[in-house]
Amino acid sequence: MAVVIDGLIYASWLFLIAVGLTLIYGVMRILNMAHGSLYALGAYAAASLVGSWLSAGHAPLGSYVLLVVAAVLVGLVAGPLIERGVLRFSYGRDEIVLVLVTYALFLVLEDVIKLAWGVDPYFVSEPYGLLGSFEVGNLTYPVYNLVLIGAAAFVGAGMGWALRRTRKGKILLAVIHDREMAAALGIDVRRVYVVTFTVGSMLAALGGALTAPTISVVPGMGVEVIVLAFAVVVIGGLGSPLGAALGALIVGVVRSAAVHFLPQVELFSIYLVMALVLLARPRGLFSAPEARRI
Repeated sequence: MAVVIDGLIYASWLFLIAVGLTLIYGVMRILNMAHGSLYALGAYAAASLVGSWLSAGHAPLGSYVLLVVAAVLVGLVAGPLIERGVLRFSYGRDEIVLVLVTYALFLVLEDVIKLAWGVDPYFVSEPYGLLGSFEVGNLTYPVYNLVLIGAAAFVGAGMGWALRRTRKGKILLAVIHDREMAAALGIDVRRVYVVTFTVGSMLAALGGALTAPTISVVPGMGVEVIVLAFAVVVIGGLGSPLGAALGALIVGVVRSAAVHFLPQVELFSIYLVMALVLLARPRGLFSAPEARRI
C-alpha cells in the first residue's frame, strides 16, 4: 500500500512538472531546456509572495491562493517575453538549434534567479503543515500531498476538456497535427505559439510553486527537474499529455518500489524504465499525431 500511495504522490508531482513541457513540444516542436528554470521561478515567486503574506500577519489559508497566483504571474510575464523576444527568431531552423537556444535561456535564467533572490535558501513550509496529516494503516501523510494529487488531476482533466471540447482547443490540435495546413486555413499560428508557450510556462511555474512548501528553494533546483521531466515525456511520448500522465504514473510507482525495496537503485530505475520503453516503442507509449505527407 505504501508503494502505491508514495508512487501516486510522486507521479502527481512529476505530471505537474512534465505536462507543460510536452504541451510546448506538441505544438511548437521545441524541447524546452529552460523548463526547469521556469519551474524554479515559480518556486521562488511562491516563496516570496507567501513569505511576505505571512510576515504581514494575514490569514495563512490565503497562502494557497498565492501559490497559484505566483505561477500565473510567472507564466504571464516569462512566457510571452521568451517566446516573442527569443524563440520566434529561431522558428524554421533545425530542432537542435532550438535546443541550444533554450539551453542558453536556461543558463541566463539561472543567473537571473541568483541576481534577484541571491544564493541563500528560501523556506516557506507553512502551507505544507497547515492542513495537518492523515493516516493510512500505520503510515502518516501530510494532507498537502492530497493537494498535489488534486492539482494534478485538475490540470489533467482541465487540459483534456479544453483540447477536446473547446474551439480554441481544437484549433490547438489542428496546429499540432499540421501547422502549415492550419495556417493556410486562416489560423493565426503565431498567436497559438504565444498562448501555448505561456500556458506551458505557467504549468512549469505551477509545479515549482506547489513544490516550494515541501523543500528548501535554492539555486539550481531546476536542473534535476528538467531531467526527470524529459524522462517522463520520453516514456509517454513527446507531445502527448496523456502520455505524460501515464509516464509520470509509471515512473512514480517504479521509483517508489525502488525506494522501498532497493533504495540504492532509485535513480537508475527511472532510466531503466525509459530504456525499456524506448526499446519496445522508440517514439514512446503515446506520441503526438503527425500529418501524412503525400
